[in-house]
Amino acid sequence: MAICRVESCNLGKMEDLSNSDGNYDLGYQPSPSFVDQNDQSIPETPGYSTLSGESFVYGRTCSETSAFSDPIDDHSCCSEASTSHWPPTRSMAQNQAVLSRLGTKQQGNEDEKQLDYLESLELELEMMKDRFAKLLLGEDMSGTGKGVCTAVTISNAITNLYATVFGQNLRLEPLNPEKKALWKREMDCLLSVCDYIVEFTSKSQNLSNGTALEVMKSRPRSDIYVNLPALRKLDAMLIEILDSFEDREFWYAEDGSVSSNSSRTGSFRRVVKRNDEKWWVPVPCVPPCGLSEKARKHLRHKRDCANQIHKAAMAINSGVLAEMEIPDSYVASLPKSGRASIGESIYRFMLGTEKFCPDYLLDCLSVASEHEALELADSVEASMYTWRRKACIKHSKPSWGMVKELMSDVDLSDKNHILAERAESLLFALKQRYPELSQTSLDTCKIQHNRDVGQATLESYSRVLEGLAFNIVAWIEDVFFVDRAVTRQE
Repeated sequence: MAICRVESCNLGKMEDLSNSDGNYDLGYQPSPSFVDQNDQSIPETPGYSTLSGESFVYGRTCSETSAFSDPIDDHSCCSEASTSHWPPTRSMAQNQAVLSRLGTKQQGNEDEKQLDYLESLELELEMMKDRFAKLLLGEDMSGTGKGVCTAVTISNAITNLYATVFGQNLRLEPLNPEKKALWKREMDCLLSVCDYIVEFTSKSQNLSNGTALEVMKSRPRSDIYVNLPALRKLDAMLIEILDSFEDREFWYAEDGSVSSNSSRTGSFRRVVKRNDEKWWVPVPCVPPCGLSEKARKHLRHKRDCANQIHKAAMAINSGVLAEMEIPDSYVASLPKSGRASIGESIYRFMLGTEKFCPDYLLDCLSVASEHEALELADSVEASMYTWRRKACIKHSKPSWGMVKELMSDVDLSDKNHILAERAESLLFALKQRYPELSQTSLDTCKIQHNRDVGQATLESYSRVLEGLAFNIVAWIEDVFFVDRAVTRQE
């Protein structure tokens, strides 16, 4: 009610003011204000004068805390409608001050985020500096010069990174986000070295006057240009395969015990006997009725993909190892006779048959363990290079780097050449039959004595991807093994 009386009083006063024009000159216009019964106006508020009564409602602020308003006379007729009874509102200056404080706070939050981002970049930069310093010093931070070469350092760094990220991942499940970020960040850092291993190629360039010039342009070395993008693609595909097992119908028992979600207590430890030699591998478990057809189809598809990735990575690794120079220490350790290296029975089979079948020979040998397979691979490989050296003995060669060129001039009917070719096919069949076979003595010797940084990077990267793909195939086979066992029991 007090507000209504104030508005009627003010409107009446405005009508009187609009009718009287003699008491005021043109340069001065009074602002509408509260008046008492004797028509005595309260002094105007500086800076808030209005030209008409229509702007009165919107232009006037009534706040007892306003810094721009004068105090109202308590003896006026409208004293009952004093500002203490009006709803508190903010002045324009106060609103601007509040908005300014909010903007300052938001700007402060953005500055903090930017500061945290810069700090993280600085930490990554320092980490990269330490990493490259370690690479340059050959893993010898003491400065005594006892470190290995840069190529071996990068190879060891990639191998150790793989063990850190995937060493504890022994099941079909997505990789931990932190480990996934660590793998990507560290590999980008290590592979960045290959950006500076370039070769020059000629390129035709036309000038503005039509003159054609041949200029030299740098690009990644041919082996890096071809193999590194392929390895990156294989890497992404393997991570994608692991991520596809986020929602799965099977699970894993810890320490040989079945999960509490299942009522099949102890049954899987009885049927899964082939994991006894690998007790650290978790045992997969499936529902009582086995996996659904959809889950089996998904597992078969991922197994086939991982198998193809394994073959591609193994082919790249074999190609890179074949391009590495044979160390002189390995050449000095070769036997004088390849016949004595592989044994009399294998030698007779390789030489006595017109059409050599390496798979049939492997079936006859009945290799029982991985250790026997590795010994056979070492002896066959040593015999192969012994026979190649004898086949090229008539050529004066300064180093073993010319073996490929010299073999093209060798008589194809030569006995040593035939034995070398058959030994190579036998070694290839042996590696195909036992894909989990460790590196041979020659491969290990090549890696240890290699000085080419690009080859070391490609070899180690393809080797760890080959191992990861093989493990994924083995884990899927474990699930199928348990699924078949449960299906037979049902």
